[in-house]
Amino acid sequence: MKRVNQLQPLSRQHHFGLNLSRNAKECLDEPNEIAKHWCNLTSYLDDMQEHFEIEDQLIAHSLQPYRATHPDVALALDTLDGQHQQLYQLVNEFENIQEAANKEITVLQVRGLAILLYDHIRFEERELYPVIEKYLTEAELDAVYASSPDSIKHLDEHR
Repeated sequence: MKRVNQLQPLSRQHHFGLNLSRNAKECLDEPNEIAKHWCNLTSYLDDMQEHFEIEDQLIAHSLQPYRATHPDVALALDTLDGQHQQLYQLVNEFENIQEAANKEITVLQVRGLAILLYDHIRFEERELYPVIEKYLTEAELDAVYASSPDSIKHLDEHR
């Protein structure tokens, strides 16, 4: 999917998450497989904190003036917030249960997190990012790019 240059680093991060979540959705009900996929998913989410902050703060703030007059913006912002909260809540809930009861994560929990993450990334790529491209100014898009971690930018990008 063609993406404006300033959003390409964030989209690159999504690619890895799609691969992880696609594999985890088919996790076998075997302890080693469950542990591997759970670790991969939660590590990915931990690594995405800066990504989430860019979306939750910079992008959401830039889109906020359009919320009242553009239903597509309101829906995208509500969905973004709701999905991010679900991801945080699900991971924290499972980790708290695991710590409190010394229980292992189940294959259903791994698959549930994988589906939520997969659907969230698809939402962002198919719905949120087109809204961002439609409403944000060049300067706002440049700020998103500047806030993106250098580790996900390509050296040939000159923004």
